[in-house]
Amino acid sequence: MTDQSLPLDQTEVPAEIDRWNWGAFLLNWIWGIGNNVFIALLVFVPLLGLVMPFVLGVRGNRWAWRNGRWDSIEHFKRVQRAWTKWAVIIYVGVIVLFCAIFGGVFYLLSHSEAYRLGVANLEASAEVANVLGKPITTGLPTGKISTSGSSGNAALSFSVSGPKGTGRVFLEAIKRDGAWSLGSLKLRVDGQDSVIDLLRPTRAEIDGDRRWTS
Repeated sequence: MTDQSLPLDQTEVPAEIDRWNWGAFLLNWIWGIGNNVFIALLVFVPLLGLVMPFVLGVRGNRWAWRNGRWDSIEHFKRVQRAWTKWAVIIYVGVIVLFCAIFGGVFYLLSHSEAYRLGVANLEASAEVANVLGKPITTGLPTGKISTSGSSGNAALSFSVSGPKGTGRVFLEAIKRDGAWSLGSLKLRVDGQDSVIDLLRPTRAEIDGDRRWTS
């Protein structure tokens, strides 16, 4: 049993601390500076940066023990547990932040007037019903929407599926005087090379216009 009242021999690494260090692995160079293990800065070297976090995880306790000033083994363990705790807190916080950002973006896109307008046109299209069947289901949109007062534009794409097949929709919309309108709405059916322009007049509509004007 180690007599912790005597000066510590830090040249020898106690077996009880010669183990994996999560703080060193997760926070690598930050942990290295805080523990006088400056070899951790090799994470900034190309290629080595991919390996060093694992090296620090395995060897970190050894280097920290030899390079630091510790009152006891328990003091060392307590400090390294604190590094691990903060590493987990930081990583969880970053993950939550990214999820919130991406979730917010997808929420705004899927509740946008441009997206709803595109979906409404899909559901009302006889051509879509003929190709994909009914009912259709649309996926989360990706793309961008920019607005400035009563004007704006949007370029979105999203998946669509029905009983007969699946595809992807590409739409462009314009906002003028506070109202959105579609400038382009196209469907690419999976397994087909052609793209269906859903805003072009159908044959029946063209024939109807001719009869009306004749």
